[in-house]
Amino acid sequence: MTKTSSDKFDFPKIEKKLGIKFKHKKFIEEALTHRSFLNEAPDWQLPHNERLEFLGDAVLELIVTEFLFSEFPKYQEGQLTSIRAALVNHIMLSKVAKELEIEELILLSKGEAKDSGRARSAILSNAMEAIIGAIHLDQGYEGAKKFIHKNILKHLDEVLNKELFLDAKSRLQEIIQETHRITPTYKILNETGPDHDKKFVSGVYMGDKLIAEGAGFSKQEAERSAAAAALSKIIPQNQSKPPLS
Repeated sequence: MTKTSSDKFDFPKIEKKLGIKFKHKKFIEEALTHRSFLNEAPDWQLPHNERLEFLGDAVLELIVTEFLFSEFPKYQEGQLTSIRAALVNHIMLSKVAKELEIEELILLSKGEAKDSGRARSAILSNAMEAIIGAIHLDQGYEGAKKFIHKNILKHLDEVLNKELFLDAKSRLQEIIQETHRITPTYKILNETGPDHDKKFVSGVYMGDKLIAEGAGFSKQEAERSAAAAALSKIIPQNQSKPPLS
């Protein structure tokens, strides 16, 4: 028996979470269909969301670029690029997806539904791009722009105040060298999991003193996480610095 979208999607719930009344529901249905789901549902009538992800990625980058170009007329290309990257990367998009609670709406295979960590974060961020693509097709450029301003560009102050546009390791090194005249070092403290899904825990040291730890699915990611943790200890939460001065 052929499955229908009405069996799987709660449209009032979807539209309430996204704040959008879709004219053509097929767009958001496709945006929420992950490739893995089709492996277990070969009679499913919808394609997976990767084409919409491709479109949404371009729409998101253009709208964010236009906003930053207008908002910061004195910033140079490199400065604008750094801020944009912090707003549209997979970490931010995954965060927005969780804020909108779309995780429970995505159609996944049973295996993918059980996964977590980096793989789940990628699924969420890709779905956000697909949703933006769906909104663009259904609501037009202005509809997509309104959605992005409301849900993604609202994080601009956070990006600037926490200096998320800077590489955490570079920022930490700059601060410690300035205050202590030494360079922070990193050491892998623990490794867990199989080779194809290994997790690392890194420590960042100031001399012989361990100042913070961080975890990741690569040594580099764990080091960046440790640096970010150290920065959160060093820089007070309410301290805001002029961006990219």
